Amino acid sequence: MISSDAVPLVSIVMGSRSDLEQLESARELLTSYAIPHDVRVLSAHRNPEQLACFIREAEGRGTRVFIAAAGGAAHLAGVIAAHTTLPVLGVPMTSSLLGLDSLLSIVQMPRGVPVATFAIGKAGAANAAIFAVQILAASDAKLRSELKRTRVEHANALAAASRIA
Repeated sequence: MISSDAVPLVSIVMGSRSDLEQLESARELLTSYAIPHDVRVLSAHRNPEQLACFIREAEGRGTRVFIAAAGGAAHLAGVIAAHTTLPVLGVPMTSSLLGLDSLLSIVQMPRGVPVATFAIGKAGAANAAIFAVQILAASDAKLRSELKRTRVEHANALAAASRIA
């Protein structure tokens, strides 16, 4: 477990420790916004009871968003969504089928058990973290302001980088 001292508002859950490298940008982004988070390795198939217990405990501790990442046809995001009404952000991991199997397993949720699905791998992990910040910012004016400021800074940096002398 990787965690901050504060109550984690975002729980990042991955099916395998090998997914950690692809999720590093999510951890970095949450840290840059000072969003308390924790990171767990829990398989929906290899330790389902521990996963269900973790979801219940996370809700009780104050977690408000889950980021779930798994490769192959593993369906960690769907299992988490089945156990909570909190937002679940699914990130497909690169796998033997280049992540397409992961993407399809996450995006095909049945009605009533939604999972927001992001791009495969590192880009998806970063966008899931930004989306988690947006969810939290909906009820936090200071965080919303910081998110807007960061977006303007990124746009300005891109504009500056696009100038050709």
